[in-house]
Amino acid sequence: MQDGATISGYRLTGRTRISELGTWNDAISPDGVPSGVLRFDPRAVAAPDARERLVSAVGADRRLVRSGLPSLLPVADLVTARGEVWLITSRPAIPTVSDLLTGGTGPDSGSAGTILVEIAQALLSLHAAGLTHGSLHPGTVVIAEDGSAILAERGLMAAIRGDSPPVERDIAAWSALARTLSASWASGDAARLFDRAASAASTGGLAAARDTLVAGREVLPPGFTTRDRLVETLHRWYAADVPTSPAPSGPDPGQIVTLLHADRAGSVRTAPPARPAPDGDMMMRFGPGVPTEDPDVPQSTAERIWRSGQDQLATLHGREGSRGTPRRGRRRATAWAGAILLAVLIAAGILWLRQSPGPAVAVEKVDVRGPKKTLSCDGTATIVGVVTTNGGEGSIRYVWLRSDGQKLAEQELRVLSGPTSVELPLHWKVSGESSGFKGTATLRVLSPTTSGKAVQGKATFSYKCEVH
Repeated sequence: MQDGATISGYRLTGRTRISELGTWNDAISPDGVPSGVLRFDPRAVAAPDARERLVSAVGADRRLVRSGLPSLLPVADLVTARGEVWLITSRPAIPTVSDLLTGGTGPDSGSAGTILVEIAQALLSLHAAGLTHGSLHPGTVVIAEDGSAILAERGLMAAIRGDSPPVERDIAAWSALARTLSASWASGDAARLFDRAASAASTGGLAAARDTLVAGREVLPPGFTTRDRLVETLHRWYAADVPTSPAPSGPDPGQIVTLLHADRAGSVRTAPPARPAPDGDMMMRFGPGVPTEDPDVPQSTAERIWRSGQDQLATLHGREGSRGTPRRGRRRATAWAGAILLAVLIAAGILWLRQSPGPAVAVEKVDVRGPKKTLSCDGTATIVGVVTTNGGEGSIRYVWLRSDGQKLAEQELRVLSGPTSVELPLHWKVSGESSGFKGTATLRVLSPTTSGKAVQGKATFSYKCEVH
């Protein structure tokens, strides 16, 4: 999405990150508040019931936030624009723990402990409410500006898949997160504490894991509960020059249309046209409990069919007949409506077939490219790994290796079927004096690969900083 484009009044500011659901953008709300916007991958929301399930998941999150749960990324709106679906959050969704893991020097073990305790408590609250996250990993844990840990994308992947993740999946994911932070941000007694907590979660649940961390807090740095070190890491991360990948252009200007729900009797409300949207800001909202600015905007017949089905269409025809429309006009309207309904059903069938399970993903090769120009003092090298796949669906396990000896955690990215290439960026910040430092970054894909063995590629960059 281009910098300066708007979605429902939220101006995109240029910084983006890729998630398994689509592309997140930093944004500014109409009131000037930093926010986030997620553009869903169109393939992810193409299934006939995917949008309805998303609405349900978003509604559950909004109710939890209103009830006082602070550790969920708050959703401001859910909209559709020109067939694309966007999630708008009232707080930024960048950076995540994954961003900090790949951004060079991370925070200390105290910061890792704080994150783990907060996420464990957030998951316990979710489970007590009868919900699960379903897709917990470093890329769905957002670090807020005050250093607090927030769960993002809660229930969204499960909604898209029509899945009902068990509590055990969240517990296993938390254990994996604990071991990742143990390997990346801790050592000695602190690392052993995190490993014990991961084991406690596997055997006794998240409450036992949380209690293990609290009981062993004496091995963590003094004052870690203030989150000062984590906030410092955030400041360094934001100060780094983090380029973003090109994104699709914004929606064309047009009239705002609200997708309405039929009431229990099946009637359809109509009202005057909606207010015109700002340039580059065309959207349609949908879903119970999701806010609308104009709740009485008329819908087209196709939208009513998509929303309410054939019973809704029958009610609509009944209303048209009550106005005294000539019989020939009614037959013509019925014929047109039937044709539209048939077209919608055919399109839905095609989309459903496209969503049927395809081949499992397998990586064929890895290409890595780095900056051609020599970096100057305190520069950040952006190295991009391009992973070529067979177009299948699944999870890719990979790790970045740096020639300076800095160890980075293994990561996992889930890809949808269709695309045959994935970009995996690494941001390597270099500081200090040097007459000619050369850094080499190697992207190693561990699995799955077509050969059954790890495949890798590497790129080198130069850094020079001489102070006279």
